[in-house]
Amino acid sequence: MKTNFTQLALVAALSLTGATAVLADNLTYDASPEQQQLRWFRQVQESKSQPTANQLAPYGYVSTGTVARAVNVDRSTKYLNVTRLETVKVNVDGKSFIWMFDTLGTNAFPLSKIVSGTEGVTVYVAENPSYRP
Repeated sequence: MKTNFTQLALVAALSLTGATAVLADNLTYDASPEQQQLRWFRQVQESKSQPTANQLAPYGYVSTGTVARAVNVDRSTKYLNVTRLETVKVNVDGKSFIWMFDTLGTNAFPLSKIVSGTEGVTVYVAENPSYRP
């Protein structure tokens, strides 16, 4: 009886230690963007399924979600400020698309990486305040 209790206590302690380490790893908010990206890649690699195309897209992806706001990009536009995980309707030369800025580890990039005809426009991605401590 005493041996079973000891074994059970040991298993519970080891389980708690592992769970605490995982939680601590996931709750590290002060990690650099490079460390966050490496952690994300490690989690994707450890998953049993292959990552989706959206998970692998470095600048985000086309979305059908609820739009937070709409922005117009024309020849005088030099930059676009967005928040990570924000869904924005982008209007360019009379055409529009809805884009989810899911850009873990990317703080700025040329808008021309996702839509042609927008050379010279830089997208600046701010951290989402919901994910700050």
